[in-house]
Amino acid sequence: MKEKAQPMEKSIGFVSGFFFGQKSERKVLMKAFLILEDGHVFEGKSVGCTEEIVSEIVFNTSMTGYLEVLTDPSYAGQAVCMTYPLIGNYGVCFEDMEANKPWQSGFITREIAKLPSNFRNQEALEEFLIANHITGIEGVDTRAITKILREKGTMRGMITTDEKYNLELVIPKLKEYEIGDVVRMTTCKEIEHYDGDGFKVAVIDLGAKKNIIRELTNRGCEVTVYPSYTEAEVILADNPDGIMLTNGPGDPKTNVEVIEEIKKLFATKIPIFAICLGHQLLALANGADTEKMKYGHRGANHPVKDLKTGKVYISTQNHGYMVKEATIDRDIAEVSFVNVNDGTVEGVHYLGKNVQTVQFHPEACAGPLDTNYLFDEFMNMMEVSK
Repeated sequence: MKEKAQPMEKSIGFVSGFFFGQKSERKVLMKAFLILEDGHVFEGKSVGCTEEIVSEIVFNTSMTGYLEVLTDPSYAGQAVCMTYPLIGNYGVCFEDMEANKPWQSGFITREIAKLPSNFRNQEALEEFLIANHITGIEGVDTRAITKILREKGTMRGMITTDEKYNLELVIPKLKEYEIGDVVRMTTCKEIEHYDGDGFKVAVIDLGAKKNIIRELTNRGCEVTVYPSYTEAEVILADNPDGIMLTNGPGDPKTNVEVIEEIKKLFATKIPIFAICLGHQLLALANGADTEKMKYGHRGANHPVKDLKTGKVYISTQNHGYMVKEATIDRDIAEVSFVNVNDGTVEGVHYLGKNVQTVQFHPEACAGPLDTNYLFDEFMNMMEVSK
């Protein structure tokens, strides 16, 4: 079951107002293979690093924002298949990075643009992949890969340049792969501080995107970022006005020690705003359960409905686990947002508490800013509780 890559002999573009077509002067790339644990093999060309990697394979439906996807810590331990056929056309702007480095294991594309055109461009995407040791493959049918993942569910896979691969040896290796403790891997290693003259916000870094911190500092907050494993007593000793639980990678249930500290934070009267993994961990801390989704939500076009107002917003999402609605104690919490496509829980409001959590990403980057107002609501929560 092989998908043969089509040769790309010409690079066509539009630069500085002049249309041109020229033969690619890139060296002939070596073959690369994407092997899925169900036995599907896709043949393409190697881009980026040539190191063989084993990873969880997921897909993202965003048309733009590939740099933010590459540098989102929530993708740690995963290789991302981009469904949009041309990636890298506006190059790389370092200012748009959501972490100091990419966290993905691999990058899967139909085609990477060879001649990026953008006044903000600082580096071609392929150069970025090479510099950051990201293994990639291009020239494969990413939409066919996505259909397989949608039909069979997220699965493990390998990207290799070894033309003599042996499926009988590779498949067992794939089935043994586990993502591991990626929260501890991606969290900051020491406390970080950002000055501000407004509310004091304690950010628990579970694998945070930079724009979460940026949204808080833009509102004047004095922000202190704590490693995920920080004890609640240390955080509370700084007398924060609010607590932010961030996004992050992996299975929420593996973060047993973190959940115990979150229980202590929840027991206070301090307002809490939680996003993505933080949303899941707070649910687990209050007796609810989470489960792995068939193929998750990853993209910048996911509609969510506010059950209080009936309004629908378009959101950025990146998660492979969800809170099981039936396990939420209705004496403790109520569902506040649901996904319009599949009805899954997208937000929870905790009764009698200044605590709000959402599964989607109101900080966006990349994606729509429809739900950015939730940061303003967090400001109001802290104002009311003072």
